[in-house]
Amino acid sequence: MLLKWIKILLTLALSYLCLFYALQNIANVDAVFGVMSAVMGMDGHQYYPQTFAVNVTQPSLVWFAATLVIAAEFIAGLVLLFATWRLLGARNESVVFQAQKYWVLVGAGIALLVWFGFFQVIGGAFFQMWQTELGDASMRGAFIYLASIALITWFIYQPERE
Repeated sequence: MLLKWIKILLTLALSYLCLFYALQNIANVDAVFGVMSAVMGMDGHQYYPQTFAVNVTQPSLVWFAATLVIAAEFIAGLVLLFATWRLLGARNESVVFQAQKYWVLVGAGIALLVWFGFFQVIGGAFFQMWQTELGDASMRGAFIYLASIALITWFIYQPERE
């Protein structure tokens, strides 16, 4: 039962991670826009100044991307909060508890889409944000979050011994 409680609390912590970042981004929405404008506009790219595609300088597209990131963080956090509730309710039955981990996978999957898909793939590979100090710091932070989410989710999903 102790492992189940640890997994419930870790799921709650993952939820808080996503929700806190979403709320911090809303509290600092102008800074979010500025950072995303710099990344999507490919400002300060000295090493790879050319792109195979396009840089994005249209404010409406930057706002759309910022809204998408914040919304996905919120959705991941809310799904993980729901997963916490489901695990809590199923803690006395191992088969049901294991089945309810589905919601942990859904919430963590959305979170991984944020910090791997948006930051590493789109920001890092497409917009080459690693070329600037600000972009590199964002990529490093995103890696810490996605690695933590993946590792914790893997631990949570392991079946408990009876």
